[in-house]
Amino acid sequence: MGGWLRTLLPQACPGCGAQLGAQVGLCRACRDRLRPRVESHSPLRPRAAPHLVTLGEYRGVRRRAVRALKFGRSRDLAGVLGSALAGGVPATWGIQAVVFVPLHPSRQRQRGFNQAELLAQAIAGALGLPCVNALSRTRATRQQSRQRASGRDHMAGAFAARLSLPGPVLLVDDVLTSGATLSACQAALLEAGVDEVYAAVVAR
Repeated sequence: MGGWLRTLLPQACPGCGAQLGAQVGLCRACRDRLRPRVESHSPLRPRAAPHLVTLGEYRGVRRRAVRALKFGRSRDLAGVLGSALAGGVPATWGIQAVVFVPLHPSRQRQRGFNQAELLAQAIAGALGLPCVNALSRTRATRQQSRQRASGRDHMAGAFAARLSLPGPVLLVDDVLTSGATLSACQAALLEAGVDEVYAAVVAR
């Protein structure tokens, strides 16, 4: 369906199916359900220290919004979700730059975009920080949702840092499953000299 035709048809909210009207991405009711929270338990840091901001569990409006962004090419959702996440990033983290989990080049060519990058750009814009393409994927891997928990160590060494960044960085992805992807990205960033890595995901 052409873009001009989409503008003539009523747009449905991917979160609940209601007509969007003048809203972009999600209706007001669904936006109100996107409440960021800071968590202390994730594979990035086993110690009990707050370092992960998320909008909640991967279900309901969060699941539908992520799938619409990732597979339905509803890119307007990146701005809505990213802004919601940015509102939960504590100033005490002292974030200096926002980075994102990269796709393998072959997968990005197939999809045409990287949803994590779009989210990171939205978060960076809301926080007034640079969004930096700091990581590269060194080899293709299967999607984490398709891996059994015991077999997700295949992510080790799958990423490399393009450059080092001063100060704490915020690492962005759409969904946290086992944590193997974020942990592998964190390892690459730390090896390159980044002194602290925090994370933001839409859902987990």
